[in-house]
Amino acid sequence: MPGCVSFGTRAPAFVRAWEEQGDMTIKDTPEEWEVRATETPFKGNKTSVRTDDVVMPDGSVARRDYQVHPGSVAVVAVDDEGRVLVIRQYRHPVRHKLWEIPAGLLDIPGENPLHAAQRELYEEAHVKAEDWRVLVDLYTTPGGCDEAVRIFLARDLSEAEGRRFEVEDEEADMELSRVPVDELLRGVLAGDLHNNCLVTGVLSLIAAQNGEGLDALRPADAPWPARPFEA
Repeated sequence: MPGCVSFGTRAPAFVRAWEEQGDMTIKDTPEEWEVRATETPFKGNKTSVRTDDVVMPDGSVARRDYQVHPGSVAVVAVDDEGRVLVIRQYRHPVRHKLWEIPAGLLDIPGENPLHAAQRELYEEAHVKAEDWRVLVDLYTTPGGCDEAVRIFLARDLSEAEGRRFEVEDEEADMELSRVPVDELLRGVLAGDLHNNCLVTGVLSLIAAQNGEGLDALRPADAPWPARPFEA
């Protein structure tokens, strides 16, 4: 059948193992392999680079370099007209101005991610939201960085009170807009939009809308094992 993968008369071991499990739940599970040695060849203001000597399943030792990251939050903020609040910002490593959703670092170890998300929405868009839910959790680049991101859904938006946050550096050139979800989806599928949080957030928003609905999403204070926090 066109589009189907055929393994011939005997399926590979991983397929047979899966079939033997029956209705197995697909879920990532924590696991930590032995580290024989570790060092930090670079330490920056917010992130660092770590080198670990990791014991492989066959007993050999492999060296793995990766970025150590405090974690991040991002916000898919949807207004009453179904538009998503997006910002356009220069990102020097990729030499592009990217359309993104409001996002920022977890600056304080153990910081409540909801509080961080509310802060970012205020600072980058001068907007507040009354309804918050967890949209999706992800590791951005697990092969080379331990960054974990929690993306929130924010609804019932209104203009924030008080002074606007004073921006600097790349943020001084930042643009702000509200774009219909369908237009963002078109841009994602056309390859015109590339920011990982925007892409993941938009696709997750549409999936949730077409699934059990946005009110079925996890509460804003749902546990986050990747970055534990106090309520």
